[in-house]
Amino acid sequence: MSDMIRAYVNGRGVDLPAGARALDAVRAFDADIAAQVVAGDRALTDSRGLPLEASAEVSTGSIIRIVSGRRRGAATE
Repeated sequence: MSDMIRAYVNGRGVDLPAGARALDAVRAFDADIAAQVVAGDRALTDSRGLPLEASAEVSTGSIIRIVSGRRRGAATE
């Protein structure tokens, strides 16, 4: 039996194998949103709102939030 961890994406729990990455958690949450993260249309933050790399390893209890991929402060012309 493999070790599993529970992480949270936008408030919903997802079960993942130990060693999973943030993108794996998002993919377990919603594969379409994961594709948007890969395309740069969406970005990830941690529970404090700090940027989170899709390749970051998650641990039990990790909180991941999905946000707009638009850069802050970008011109909107």
